[in-house]
Amino acid sequence: MKENYKLIEGDGRVLSMLQEESIDCIITDHPWLDKLSNKGGNRSFADYECFLYEQRDFNEKARVLKPGCFLAEFLPAENENNYEQLFQIKQFAKASGLDYYCKVSWKKGKFVSNTGRKAKNTQDIMIFSKGKARNLRLDAKKTKASGKPCYMSGAAGMLPTMFDVEPVPKQQKIHQSELPLLLCEELLEYLTLGGEVILDQFAGLPEAGQLG
Repeated sequence: MKENYKLIEGDGRVLSMLQEESIDCIITDHPWLDKLSNKGGNRSFADYECFLYEQRDFNEKARVLKPGCFLAEFLPAENENNYEQLFQIKQFAKASGLDYYCKVSWKKGKFVSNTGRKAKNTQDIMIFSKGKARNLRLDAKKTKASGKPCYMSGAAGMLPTMFDVEPVPKQQKIHQSELPLLLCEELLEYLTLGGEVILDQFAGLPEAGQLG
């Protein structure tokens, strides 16, 4: 199957160029602002412009997402500095019409941070659906009885309790917070169907604010 890509350079928080209900899935890892956690001794884990989400961000996500489709937000593991903002994100999503679906951890393989914080070794993927999740999960019982594929509400299969995927090796990284391609591919197998339109809201360099 031929895959098409379109890169739009601009502010990743502005989705006005996208039509209402035109996107089948949003998967994004935004430049999270946490001044305390983004520093470790004399090291910086975020040498780029960061911000915290506001209600307007989720209003736009909900506007462009098709009914029943999924939003997957990569977020830092909860700690004493960010737990209030992580809760606020759920409230923003709810107010915009997005339903909380589940949270899955990303264990960064054998990577072990030397910062003394276990949170650096994992991230969380918070998943929402626009209203009731669409029917992607095969209903084996009904399929067998009817002789034709039958589906029920939810992701295309039971999501794992954890994605165990190695991060991009430091020497191969194009960007400081780059996600491994394998992780994104595994996640999208659960949340999308072939040929659908996927928005990577903060692809490319955060300072350029690119959309993918």
